[in-house]
Amino acid sequence: MTPYSAATGVENVLKILEGRWKLIILFHLFGGNVLRFSDLERAIPAISQKMLIQQLRQMENDGIVRRIVHHQVPPKVEYRLTDWVRPYAPPWTHC
Repeated sequence: MTPYSAATGVENVLKILEGRWKLIILFHLFGGNVLRFSDLERAIPAISQKMLIQQLRQMENDGIVRRIVHHQVPPKVEYRLTDWVRPYAPPWTHC
């Protein structure tokens, strides 16, 4: 790996994680947590429902978050980190 390729990789990651809420959402999902949409809403009260949906969709499209839909009434949707992200979770979240 060259310094240029490393810098490009870091730049790409920062573009994926840009925005006010993505790192906060990641924080709540670290440690293998599987959270329902309503859990994330309660955990991050300052975020609007529309913004939370938007951020989760972007993170799902970028391969960071996995959306799990349980077909039941009422609908149940859960979110967790993808296998690609979990090995990079901070060490304090593995407790």
